[in-house]
Amino acid sequence: MSEFTNKKQNRVNALARFAHEMMVTTDKGKLVRENEKLISQVIPSEVITLFDVLVNEHQNQNYPELKTATNKILHLFHAPLMAYPAIKPAEDSFLDLLIRNNTAMENLLKSMKKAVKNMNQNPDDQETRQQLKVKLGRLRLFDQHYQIKENVLFPALETHWTDFHCVQLMWSYHDDIRRQMKDLDAALNEPEFDLKKTNKLLGDLFFNLFAIRFREEHILFPHILETIPQEAIHQMLIDSQEIGFPYVSPEKPESVSTPVFTDGTTVNLGTGQLRAEQIIGIFNHLPVDITYVDEYDTVRFFSTPKKRIFPRTKAILGRQVHNCHPPESVHIVEEIVSAFRKGEKDQASFWINFKSEKILIQYFAMRNEQGAYQGVIEVTQEIGDLQNLNGEKRLLDWSSE
Repeated sequence: MSEFTNKKQNRVNALARFAHEMMVTTDKGKLVRENEKLISQVIPSEVITLFDVLVNEHQNQNYPELKTATNKILHLFHAPLMAYPAIKPAEDSFLDLLIRNNTAMENLLKSMKKAVKNMNQNPDDQETRQQLKVKLGRLRLFDQHYQIKENVLFPALETHWTDFHCVQLMWSYHDDIRRQMKDLDAALNEPEFDLKKTNKLLGDLFFNLFAIRFREEHILFPHILETIPQEAIHQMLIDSQEIGFPYVSPEKPESVSTPVFTDGTTVNLGTGQLRAEQIIGIFNHLPVDITYVDEYDTVRFFSTPKKRIFPRTKAILGRQVHNCHPPESVHIVEEIVSAFRKGEKDQASFWINFKSEKILIQYFAMRNEQGAYQGVIEVTQEIGDLQNLNGEKRLLDWSSE
């Protein structure tokens, strides 16, 4: 076993040297020729560890530069990864469903190509543009696929792998795709239609969607099947149903476990005594999403209101908070937590436009009676209706609501 581990480490070290030289050399062709044997023998597990090394080296640095470099490296690895004899996931299993949703996504992209061709032949054709908008609307549902990865798959990888940081790079691509879809939707709705800009957005979007699919099915999923127990993979299927698959779902959905209550014993909260089911009911009937991260930066609790704003699954419980955010924004969370821990601040607020809604996101430092830091409470709320309030309403009038 140690011989195998040493061999892999030696190859990863060689691949890392190759990757570093690829980022700076002016003669990439010569470098590739000199490392032809190294490249031709690459396997998924080596790529996972290599990208873990590269991501760790680029923490809080230039992610666009890293993504450009890894795109070029993976292009060189394409042939050996395609040829790798990967284990096939069982039918209707978690990974099988992710693959089938990838196929549905690709079929949707293929159906868009005819509309794109017609748009380029006649840019003023409103009907063609409307067809593209409808198809884009359906394509945007594919975000559920990425939500499942971020909220179910990635937490599991953090549990089972030591070299899991490659997922941060993939999450960054997810955010690129979301941004490109949003920008494309805006471009298709502009009164002064810009064909060149729209084609650029379409090209970038198609490239990233296909690239992520390749990385999932020829790097990530094969290594998962080789390293993670089947029962853990099956648990991901159960957890993922709190989010839902975008296009292809399990024929017989797994039931999501319900809370287990105590025998009716109440908890003394100082200002009243409540049973466990009452406490849960209060949290889940508030029109806000609540997440609690303890003093050790570990996610310990989240509420489940009828309408969640951002997805949460039980897979995030016990997860380090800095792993719960994409790499481009995680430094903001770390800055907030640091300021709260030092006692410099007690609150931070942000508001964003999200899916046609105005969202208020607030972080509150939690402290005990002696003022010692005990963690962070995140509260997320849709405030569009609150922004529209005018005057006063002193009488009950349900007919106006």
